[in-house]
Amino acid sequence: MATGKKLPLTNNVVLDQATILELVDQLRVSVPDEVRQARRITEESGRITERAREEGDSIVARAQGQAAQMLEERELVRAAQQRAAEILDRAQDEAREVRRGADEYAAGVLIRLEGECIKALTSIKRGIDMLDERHRPAGDDGASPSGSGAIVVDSEEQARTAPRP
Repeated sequence: MATGKKLPLTNNVVLDQATILELVDQLRVSVPDEVRQARRITEESGRITERAREEGDSIVARAQGQAAQMLEERELVRAAQQRAAEILDRAQDEAREVRRGADEYAAGVLIRLEGECIKALTSIKRGIDMLDERHRPAGDDGASPSGSGAIVVDSEEQARTAPRP
């Protein structure tokens, strides 16, 4: 459990560096799983997009090959060009749909990750507020923070390393 002392005449609190660093390390351990999952999803989205692009290119290549074989007769050429355009449009539509689905999936995962991060930050804020509340009734003795590397939390709740005496 973190303990801290309120700085006289301020809303700042001096916290034990080792305890706070341990809490930060615990957060670092829990967040990488979500980050790895988001990376994996992003990579999978890229692979799906690339696969759709390759399939589209393959379909286009096959359509072009078919069109080349039908060049001898004008009507066949016209039919082949129309078919190639339809296949290309269908491939592009399918590629767009695959990209859209992958983007929606990635966005959903990232939104869930954002929610988890917000929960973690809310827990940290509650912990800081709780520590602040615990030490608020304590009398100010006018002493300056002791020990090197103490962490000071100001009224905007931004943590920074206090200057060494």
